[in-house]
Amino acid sequence: MKLFLAIAAVSCLSKSTTLAFAPSANHNVRSATALNAKVGIYYSTQTGNTETVAGYISEAAGLEAVDIGDATDNEVLGLDSIIVGAPTWHTDCESERSGTSWDSWLYDNLPNIDVSGKNVAVFGVGDQESYNDYYCDAAGELYDLFEGAGCKMMGFTSTDGYDHSSSKAERDGKFIGLMCDEDNQYDLSEDRAKTWVAQLKGEGFF
Repeated sequence: MKLFLAIAAVSCLSKSTTLAFAPSANHNVRSATALNAKVGIYYSTQTGNTETVAGYISEAAGLEAVDIGDATDNEVLGLDSIIVGAPTWHTDCESERSGTSWDSWLYDNLPNIDVSGKNVAVFGVGDQESYNDYYCDAAGELYDLFEGAGCKMMGFTSTDGYDHSSSKAERDGKFIGLMCDEDNQYDLSEDRAKTWVAQLKGEGFF
């Protein structure tokens, strides 16, 4: 009997010790969430094309994409790096070019929050054939306003492989971010998104 009790006591002690030093599964989940929360992806869409491209970026980055219309200012303020994307709807306009929630957020919310010093990368979605002279113009508006707010702009890309005449999303011969055409080059969008996310990682965005 004494031998049995001794073995039982050792067994219980062994289990207690194992549990005491075992890593917490919930702790690991919280840590991963906390890390991911430092980077956000925000978009808005008219036809769904921008949401599709946001999905490609989201998958490549391992982050959730959120419509800017559903975001709070505090959520944006809590981030270190922000990916933002929009379609171009109001062509040849000087402002409010996307025809989405961005048109109000950029002028009503952004001026009233301090995003200076944050990393920002822009993506745009447009139609090179139907709007050859205004390709992804709204992306240029996002760039200008976030840069004007003191953000560090990242993720410039080459214009090679595109067929457009003019774009307000170009600076010094390069696009100010990732540009996609879901109408005419939809088969290139996913790979372009993956390449861009890899580029941003190399730039220290994440």
